[in-house]
Amino acid sequence: MINCPRCESEYNLAEKKCQHCGFAPEIIEGFPAWAPALATDGSAYKLEYFSKLAELEESNFWFQARNALIGWALRKYHPNVKSFLEIGCGTGFVISAISKRFPESKMIGSEISSNALEFASKRAPRAEFMQMDARHLPFVNEFDTVGIFDVLEHIPEDETVLRSIHRALIINGLLLVTVPQHPFLWSESDVHWSHVRRYTRAEIERKVSEAGFEIMRSSSFISLLLPIMAVARYFGKTNKEYDPFDELNLNPLLNKLLGIVLMLERVLIRLGVSFPVGGSRLIIARKVK
Repeated sequence: MINCPRCESEYNLAEKKCQHCGFAPEIIEGFPAWAPALATDGSAYKLEYFSKLAELEESNFWFQARNALIGWALRKYHPNVKSFLEIGCGTGFVISAISKRFPESKMIGSEISSNALEFASKRAPRAEFMQMDARHLPFVNEFDTVGIFDVLEHIPEDETVLRSIHRALIINGLLLVTVPQHPFLWSESDVHWSHVRRYTRAEIERKVSEAGFEIMRSSSFISLLLPIMAVARYFGKTNKEYDPFDELNLNPLLNKLLGIVLMLERVLIRLGVSFPVGGSRLIIARKVK
């Protein structure tokens, strides 16, 4: 259901406009805009980053590994996904993969920047895309699955976002979250990607639980590569000519080797290992009330 921002009546998403007061979201850059004041300059990302990311994601080991982990989590914890919302879908790399794995499911991707949605819509043509503010989702009891992947760290009001997601999910709906982890890894990379924090395990688990979710699984990932990551971030702190895309533009052989390491890591996670430390954390939780 949609909660009308004008009159607070609820109506079906398929109806496109409020049947009580006639409200309908603006169309900006061809997409429904639920937060139009933020549609052109609300994103923490620089717009040129989206085009560069779209070029790099398909081949980079980190993006491939994260997609594989998310896909595994969905198949294990919610194999019958009927409706999926991705918050902060970026270039559409994740939602395009999920759309292929669950071809019968309703897919919606959202971004705060309408301009960025152009990349995602080309990558995942079967999905529907909307501009919206994650802090004020218009949905009530609408989705059985919501994913927010490396987005919370960009938003100061992360607890507000989690409560908004809780409202958008049906009872027993699934939440999947990935976030960068360990404040000691803070570097120029975080600054360039407009992060406001790196999480500790205790912080992110507490915030998810306090938003009304029951945590089913919590594990670090990018764990076997943590020493390499720590060294790279240390030298990034001292490099005044730091380019945030350098760590994504890897030698093909090195990229493949790192991908193999993370494939072994996923095997261990699938077998039940929950890594205590790692560059990122995956949380799988369910709305219980």
